[in-house]
Amino acid sequence: MTVKIIDGKEIARQKKAFIAEEVYNLKQEGIVPGLSVILVGNNQASRTYVTSKQKTCKELGMHSELIELPETISEEELLNKVIELNEDDSIHGILVQLPLPDHINETKVIETISPEKDVDGFHPINIGRMMTGQDAFLPCTPYGVMEMLDYINVDITGKHVVIVGRSNIVGKPAGQLFLNKHATVTYCHSKTPDLKEFTRQADILVAAVGKVNIITKDHIKEGAIVIDVGINRNNEGKLCGDVDFESVKEAASYITPVPGGVGPMTITMLMFNTLKAAKSIQQKVQCKN
Repeated sequence: MTVKIIDGKEIARQKKAFIAEEVYNLKQEGIVPGLSVILVGNNQASRTYVTSKQKTCKELGMHSELIELPETISEEELLNKVIELNEDDSIHGILVQLPLPDHINETKVIETISPEKDVDGFHPINIGRMMTGQDAFLPCTPYGVMEMLDYINVDITGKHVVIVGRSNIVGKPAGQLFLNKHATVTYCHSKTPDLKEFTRQADILVAAVGKVNIITKDHIKEGAIVIDVGINRNNEGKLCGDVDFESVKEAASYITPVPGGVGPMTITMLMFNTLKAAKSIQQKVQCKN
């Protein structure tokens, strides 16, 4: 079987072209979609992600605002900054870069962000709407995965999807999005005995645990679609995923590479959510007027 590579860079490029056009149209109406990112402390990985988000905002013609706060900031001060942004009409999306320092309750911070500006899709209200199949801001990485599968015209209905990973950011919401598309979903995690017993049943396998090469060819059913969400560095310092790409591509029908797979889609869907937030907030303003 000849595997096909799902090119996240190309899919993201096409999606961003659409977003840029929509941003241009909004600007003609005097609306500039605005994203505010709060960075607490000086975590290098977080700073890299934030820089990439700002760069993409600029490319698409959006307003980008970076708020850098010291690691010693109190939880109350951070919450007050979020509340201030909730009330700022020029800001349509708010993102607090995780992780936060240990003395700050991440859940409380996320819950303080207005659901209407929760472009990360982490607020309980948006999670609840997603669970019940309502319109919501969807978590960006799982949303990107669904967009990739839509791009290659995969009919998810009736497929057996196995999610390896159960984080609130990727694993759990990804499973729910597949369930919303009428898939049969199995969750696996660190406590799952005999992982291969489950992964070999997967029509679509999503690896999202953050462990280098935890998924090998032995884990894959012939012809499966393999989505690698993991971002790790191997012993040589090279960026890699959770999937042993070279061995798995011999069995899979489609596979995402790392880098160049799911990663570019995550930031793209963040931009899409920000655009959506700007449109939604503007519509409500027009209704009031």
